[in-house]
Amino acid sequence: MLTRAFDLIDAANRADPGMEERQPAALLYGQRMSAELDRLFPHANDVLRIAARGQHVERWLLPRADYAQGREGYLEWRREQARRHAGRVAGILAEAGYDREAQDRVGVLLRKEGLKRDADVQALEDVICFVFLRWYFQPFAGKHAPDALLKIVEKTARKMSDAGRARALVEFDLPEPFATAFRT
Repeated sequence: MLTRAFDLIDAANRADPGMEERQPAALLYGQRMSAELDRLFPHANDVLRIAARGQHVERWLLPRADYAQGREGYLEWRREQARRHAGRVAGILAEAGYDREAQDRVGVLLRKEGLKRDADVQALEDVICFVFLRWYFQPFAGKHAPDALLKIVEKTARKMSDAGRARALVEFDLPEPFATAFRT
């Protein structure tokens, strides 16, 4: 069932018109999420594995440009993306043969309900942050002013678990003051 769910997510993400490293960006992102989850949480359950792989499923279908500029528009877009991803991945779980409990649970993870209180939600968030730091931080940093970038890094660090922040300090050569955000 897990293989079937991954295949369905990957098939959906192959339609992404955005390309990165000569492949659909959403497909590559999902593969990076799975690899990072396997590395950080090798004993993760199927639902967490599927949530990681499908975290950005068909993300391009809801463009950021369709929402107002600024923080409120961004947060509204993110909430709607989480809702859509949760519904789409729950449907994929059903198609792959998972029960209703698993379908509901993947929605909890993808909507990030219980961050800091639910171990699987927190694990997913830590994986998201590691993927961002490993693959997307450098290009992202080049598009933002240093003060704005520092605030984003601080918000990223706050969402992570204590263990995740400590591991990030070991694995990534973060310059000051970014490293300070992971120490507090």
